[in-house]
Amino acid sequence: MENMQYAEELVREFLVFRGFTNTLQALDNELSTDIGKGFHVDKLLDLIFAIYIPRFQVDKLVGLLNFFKHCFSNLSENVLVDTLLKLEGYILRYYIVYAIQSGRKDMVLEFFGINGNELVQKGHDWTPWFAIPYLKNPSLDPQFRIYFSKEWYEGLRLSVRNFFNEIFNGTRIPALLKISADRNTVNHLKKDIKQLNLKLSQLQALLEEKEALICRLRSTASNAPSTLGTSAGQANSITSSSGMDEENFILSVSDKEIDVPATPGLGERELNPERAVGEPAKNVSRPRNESSSISDIDIESGKSDVSHMNCDNSYKDDGCQMQGEEEFPEVKVDFQETFLGHTSAISRCRFSASGNNIASASVDGTVRIWTYDSSTSASRNATIYCGAEIMSLDWECKSDRLLLIGTADGGIKAWNVDAKRVVCDLNTSEAFPSVLDLKCSPVEPIFVSAAASRRHGSNYIESLGFASLTVWNMKTWRAMSALPLGEDPPAITSLSFNHNGKILAAAATDGMIHIFDMAAGLQITGWPAHDTAISSILFGPDETSIFSLGSDGKIFEWSLQNQGHILWSRNDARFCDPGTSKHCRHEMALDANGRKLLVTSGSVRAPIYQVRGYMNGLKTLPHSAAITTVDWHPTLPIFLTGSADNSVRVTSIL
Repeated sequence: MENMQYAEELVREFLVFRGFTNTLQALDNELSTDIGKGFHVDKLLDLIFAIYIPRFQVDKLVGLLNFFKHCFSNLSENVLVDTLLKLEGYILRYYIVYAIQSGRKDMVLEFFGINGNELVQKGHDWTPWFAIPYLKNPSLDPQFRIYFSKEWYEGLRLSVRNFFNEIFNGTRIPALLKISADRNTVNHLKKDIKQLNLKLSQLQALLEEKEALICRLRSTASNAPSTLGTSAGQANSITSSSGMDEENFILSVSDKEIDVPATPGLGERELNPERAVGEPAKNVSRPRNESSSISDIDIESGKSDVSHMNCDNSYKDDGCQMQGEEEFPEVKVDFQETFLGHTSAISRCRFSASGNNIASASVDGTVRIWTYDSSTSASRNATIYCGAEIMSLDWECKSDRLLLIGTADGGIKAWNVDAKRVVCDLNTSEAFPSVLDLKCSPVEPIFVSAAASRRHGSNYIESLGFASLTVWNMKTWRAMSALPLGEDPPAITSLSFNHNGKILAAAATDGMIHIFDMAAGLQITGWPAHDTAISSILFGPDETSIFSLGSDGKIFEWSLQNQGHILWSRNDARFCDPGTSKHCRHEMALDANGRKLLVTSGSVRAPIYQVRGYMNGLKTLPHSAAITTVDWHPTLPIFLTGSADNSVRVTSIL
């Protein structure tokens, strides 16, 4: 019933759109007298046997039968299709019989004149019927007598009734009702998915809470009792042998530097260098076997002595030893698709704003646009030959319509995926030929390009010279302004807008992070974040932090509310090898929830770090060569990995 009403609403909407007001009124009149709210075979029979045939409307009769043949041509049951063709022949024969009984041989001649050739092609059994208009009394002719009997007509009408009942009530549902049913199914599935996602989030939170509790209990059970037991044993032996008083005993124990917190539970929190959010890093105590690292940060001045930092987080904050990257569990995969359309190493791959389309680039200057979902139209699929190495890609944020491509010869191309052509071909100045990164504003019709000059160097980073940051208008395709960087600034390797496009973060090869106010076009702050070049930078999910990846593999999450304060860190040096590829920098990507950080890898697997979580991380399924570029779907738990093995993989995780 609900499907029927929705289908009727679709018909009304179409009639109003086309201006078929008379038809709309007729529809309303029909619906007002409709009792069964379903398929009425009697009305269809009346249309054939009480209207079209008695009124000799042979064109409408033939058109209706052709419509049925078209609708039912996709039926899987060949028997039903054959039955329809036989019934068509019998209905047309009855038309001829009715015309002769009514004394209208002229209508028979007209019928054969219009449809004669088609009838002859259907079979030899129609050949004798061409003579029927010339017989004096065809009802007595042995060959045609059966067709003039009342029993044959009633049998024909019953056969037509049974056939249409079988088709419409069982085998074939009209397309509009299918759409309605699919709509209801999708709505129910969406509700189920929403409920399951909510339940999954609750279970994940509960699991993390239980894991933390287990780790704390293990830490307390393994450290505190043994330490206290040993100390107590020593104290007892000392007091019993030397007769020391209680005060001297306490002093002797304190001299041994036992790591037992004075307040229960406080020591476990203080051992957490990752989750000490909102507290100065210098107040965070660390395990004895780790060197002091984050304590060297000068919070007041907003500067940090990065050269003394040790980001090897081999211990978790709760005292449990963390897994090494080699021990990361393999990610649980829902599905995985591999795209093999490139013939050289992949340098960039990016999801579009909706996630429906993917752009991937290879070092030979080829960009491919494709989709991993078979339900998504492939009309936008394309291959773009740029004639130079592709160094950057970015989609327009408001739609999937425009793709920006930055090349190693100073070119910036804007590709319209609907028109399948380059709508604008820009060029940076000759002094800055390498377009290292492009970022579209999430709000305004502008984008920023980070270009660099060139110099001789042994690897990708060392070959970069000075920087140029340019703001471009995407309506006029003209340069609007250049963001100030000072005199002879080091190359900018990575850009990131915040959610409203008012703030731009830029990472440089000298380890500096620059923050720009886009409305004023000025740099508002900056700080030294790494003692090596920064290869990738991202805003955190809540816009209160920034992630940076150094070329040495160190990953930091920096607080924007307390400049210079590190909220979380990882040492990715095992995966982040500067010499992995001379064609591309290492990069990272955050999932939609901001909880999983995917990083490129010099190995065949890439790490997925759990940001400020109780789990250390996961590892991707292997490629056959280094993973050179990564990206996350904007809303779903699906990520991209591009590799030096010329392939791009789409992986959906559970």
